[in-house]
Amino acid sequence: MANKAGAAGARSPLSLVVAMALCCFFYVLGAWQRSGYGKGDSIAAAVTRDTACGGGAAAGLTFDTHHNGGANFSGGKDDDAPPPLFPACAASLADHTPCHDQDRAMTFPRKNMVYRERHCPPPGERLRCLVPAPPGYVTPFPWPASRDVVPFANAPYKSLTVEKAVQNWVRHEGALLRFPGGGTQFPQGADKYIDQLAAAIAGVDPLASGRVRTVLDTGCGVASLGAYLDARGVAAMSFAPRDSHEAQVQFALERGVPAFVGVLGSVKLPFPRAAFDMAHCSRCLIPWGDENNEGIYMMEIDRVLRPGGYWVLSGPPINWKANHRAWQRTEDDLAGEQRRIEDRAAKLCWEKVAEVNEIAVWRKPANPAAACSPAVRTCDTGNPDDVWYKDMEPCVTPPPPGAGKGELQPFPARLMAVPPRVSSGAVPGFATAEEYAEENRRWERHVAAYGKVNRKLDGGSGRYRNIMDMNAGVGGFAAAVFSSKSWVMNVVPTVAEIATLGVIYERGLIGMYHDWCEAFSTYPRTYDLIHANGIFTLYKDRCKMEDILLEMDRILRPEGTVILRDDVEVLLKVQRMVKGMRWKTLMADHEDSPHIPEKVLYAVKQYWTAGDEGSGGSSEGKGSEE
Repeated sequence: MANKAGAAGARSPLSLVVAMALCCFFYVLGAWQRSGYGKGDSIAAAVTRDTACGGGAAAGLTFDTHHNGGANFSGGKDDDAPPPLFPACAASLADHTPCHDQDRAMTFPRKNMVYRERHCPPPGERLRCLVPAPPGYVTPFPWPASRDVVPFANAPYKSLTVEKAVQNWVRHEGALLRFPGGGTQFPQGADKYIDQLAAAIAGVDPLASGRVRTVLDTGCGVASLGAYLDARGVAAMSFAPRDSHEAQVQFALERGVPAFVGVLGSVKLPFPRAAFDMAHCSRCLIPWGDENNEGIYMMEIDRVLRPGGYWVLSGPPINWKANHRAWQRTEDDLAGEQRRIEDRAAKLCWEKVAEVNEIAVWRKPANPAAACSPAVRTCDTGNPDDVWYKDMEPCVTPPPPGAGKGELQPFPARLMAVPPRVSSGAVPGFATAEEYAEENRRWERHVAAYGKVNRKLDGGSGRYRNIMDMNAGVGGFAAAVFSSKSWVMNVVPTVAEIATLGVIYERGLIGMYHDWCEAFSTYPRTYDLIHANGIFTLYKDRCKMEDILLEMDRILRPEGTVILRDDVEVLLKVQRMVKGMRWKTLMADHEDSPHIPEKVLYAVKQYWTAGDEGSGGSSEGKGSEE
């Protein structure tokens, strides 16, 4: 008997290996069988497979009684209560954009486009439901195919296909929306227009050389300029209001082009000073030369334009002598408008470097202090990057530390070079270049660990095109996942201790300021992947956890992925709450040690649409409210 027992014990390790191998095989087989383009849950299947096979960092962990009493959010409920179940919103709310609601907008003044700015609902009017995808919603095409074609079911609107037909904005072709690449000022296509723009600037083409990496496209339409700049290694941030041009920004985002709902109206843009290498307006309808605005819009462009950056204006009033009849405006009117624009550019010390046909280009001096003294007052001292809901001012914003001490490196070298704001000592926590380098290495380790759980995070897979980082820091996550097949909206919360968005732009990345107690300026189903580091700890006692999670659900695409880093006690609360939001989750340890309180929560939003059985959607009503 003893010999038999010993023999059985000797065979135990082999039996365990065989069992583990079979476990892995059947989970891999199951994940493969369940995969489907636009349906099913392949990421969740992969997460389950890795965990069951011992690959997940959280396998075997328990988080029980010793983790009670963690961080509480205002309005939080007792942990012993059942998790809240969030119903589906009405089907009519499939494109709900809380801070850009059309009915609410019409109650605000039209002067200076105030009614097209952000106007968020008060807390008592926020919806407590899940915004549904429209019936027939499917996974968007992978980039770059999505640049040209979008499933009509995802954004079922036809008005622009008729209104802008001769300008080649968008065409409706059965189950697809096709984007030929045209625009109001470039009906023959954005590619040809970009060539004309590059040729207009004397010397080395700044678009091809990597000197122009970040572009702000004001009044972007369906963002075809940004879509075609992407192929040239240029990242364009495009914006347009939610107005009579139905769904233009939604089309841009469905194409996989960086964009947000916004307008140059009365408040400052949500960007730091000296952010962009180029700002562009192609018939954007912004009144640059209006007699009554003191040139305030050009001063705002000057604020966000880095030293040495370009401002491009194409369309009226440029080349008015040849076009005034076609534009149905008088010669005196157009001449006066251009004269005021030229005068305001000169007062800002901008140099006009080109005017070819309907394209005019000015350049901000590389060293503003040495170029000239602007004939405009300097803005008052204070924090020049405190711009959230701040009114624009008729003044010039001083350049940031390090400006005028040499140009930024061409991209992509710019991505990992030490940014001037860091090298000048202007960013607390990064006194040396080595501290900055270590921050980048830290995020490379984090992303490598993410990739062991979710192998689709590899940029070569093309699974994630639109990515958001809700608390971006200095852009370490975005740099670590950088790929030509994706882009990252790096959000720096307005409540963050350090305003790091300027550093992000100096790296050649893009992003914006935002307060996560409010809805983001985008349409539903915008992002394929959302990453958030410490966001719930940051907003502890500022707003409700469920408000942030519901907003994440609104802007996340069906089958989209969420990766959250935070304290384990916070993430346990999140994990409990999202049980009622149709998310599947996996908790994983910190990659360095299971004893580190910081954990990672992976989640996948399940696929469902308005009208699905049990969704609770209907064609009428406003859904659940507080």
